[in-house]
Amino acid sequence: MDTIILQNPIDMHIHLRQDSMLEAVLPYSARHFSALLAMPNLNPPLMDIEAILAYKKEIMRITQIDSEKNGLKGDHFVPLIALYIHDNLTIEMLKQAHLAGVKILKLYPKGATTNAENGVSDVLCPHLLTLLEKAQKLNMILSIHGESAGFSMDREKEFLEVFSELAKTFPKLTIIIEHLSDRHSLECIHKYENLYATITLHHMLLTLDDVIGGKLNPFMFCKPVVKTPADRDAILQAALSGDSKISFGSDSAPHTIQAKLEGAAGIFSAPILLEALCTLFAKHNKLENLPQFLSLNAQKIYDIKLPFTKQITLKKDSFSFGESIESKLGNIAVFMGKSSLDYRVHEIEIL
Repeated sequence: MDTIILQNPIDMHIHLRQDSMLEAVLPYSARHFSALLAMPNLNPPLMDIEAILAYKKEIMRITQIDSEKNGLKGDHFVPLIALYIHDNLTIEMLKQAHLAGVKILKLYPKGATTNAENGVSDVLCPHLLTLLEKAQKLNMILSIHGESAGFSMDREKEFLEVFSELAKTFPKLTIIIEHLSDRHSLECIHKYENLYATITLHHMLLTLDDVIGGKLNPFMFCKPVVKTPADRDAILQAALSGDSKISFGSDSAPHTIQAKLEGAAGIFSAPILLEALCTLFAKHNKLENLPQFLSLNAQKIYDIKLPFTKQITLKKDSFSFGESIESKLGNIAVFMGKSSLDYRVHEIEIL
């Protein structure tokens, strides 16, 4: 297929960071996606509605500047922002967030990933269970970085016991396994009607050998870590199938090159996502399922209603982005930036 038309791509897991890093990376997502879910593990984290609203205002300010520069007029981008669950979160704070339009909660086990030091100490403690009971009544959504404190390759599999317990305890609460990386999680989401997942581009492509199989490659290091060929292949097939339980979440996570060389976890993929996904699905003759994975499933799972249609036309054409982008903090390495991809964004229309 020489031309692909995508409508309302949605990224349900992305790290936009803050300040000058936010200014550098946000435009790549705001141009190509109609909606995204921004992660709240900033410094300090977004732990109340005031912080979320201030962050959203800054996102829209930067988007407006970039839109005017690139001729994108009118509404064409909706940032969704998750509330960071912490041990001191109260029912009243939860209600305030809900009244302000926040419907997604993000749970990090304490210390599980970048800026998760304020995360939850005990996921199944009475206080959190009370909060989740209220969240269920408010029809909110719970997104979880699901990893135990065990051996790195087993952390997601070990955490499935927690997902199962939560799914059974709160059967009307939509629960998301974020950045699913273990094939056993695919089995788990199909056991429970209210359990879903997001999948990243890099977990569809990489194994641990890409990180440590030759020379140590810190630019392929992320959390949860990429795993075995069996895990990668199962995740890829799930995405290619258009499985209604799964939506796209890039987990694009920018760090400067220097920070990556020092061991920071995260893969920055935002600049090449649409081109790489089209190339991957076309390679496997599954382009007809890309709209499900990239847009339709998320709209249904998260009950997203957009007041516009962003239509993006990609044409078959060799595309290579470049190995990095600039920021005031230093250059940021781009995943697959040096790769030759088979599709290029040709036109963006707001209908």
